Amino acid sequence: MLPPNISFNPSPTALTVIGPLGTTSVALHPFVRIKFPEQSVMEVSVEDSEIKVQRQMWGTTRTLIYNAIIGMTEGFKVPLYLVGVGYRAVLEKDPRGTADGGNGMRLNMSLGFSHQVYVPIPPYITCEVPMPTKITLACTDKHLLGLFAAKVRSYRKPEPYKGKGIFIADEKIRLKSVKKK
Repeated sequence: MLPPNISFNPSPTALTVIGPLGTTSVALHPFVRIKFPEQSVMEVSVEDSEIKVQRQMWGTTRTLIYNAIIGMTEGFKVPLYLVGVGYRAVLEKDPRGTADGGNGMRLNMSLGFSHQVYVPIPPYITCEVPMPTKITLACTDKHLLGLFAAKVRSYRKPEPYKGKGIFIADEKIRLKSVKKK
């Protein structure tokens, strides 16, 4: 069932999803077919379901369309947790402004290095820092949100000995025990 506040504009190469949070487009392979048999129903099919690539893209295309619908109606959110003594984050105004393609804000993080780590926030990401050890990222595109969260996480990946690092959502790591002599 499709939400009533979403509209679609299909073409042979892409499906445009228009919703209250904006507009996005999902690229379609030439063998993918989209039909609207009823007002609130969409059917995704392929030309030949016996071909492996077409079967794979059948499910992938359906999921990409679903993510576009959710993104344009509700959006996506992901929390990041900074775990470690002295690990802190602050959202501040970027002195460079929007020169590097950002939205004028940046994350200033203390991650145990001898220097601060500055990460400019892209214009399509909404960032909040409700607590010094929690960062909340929001976006209408699930893929771009995941890429930016992975970029922030890459500055201090969780390590298995002390359990310190930047964790995405409810990420868990198994702690290793130290070898005894």
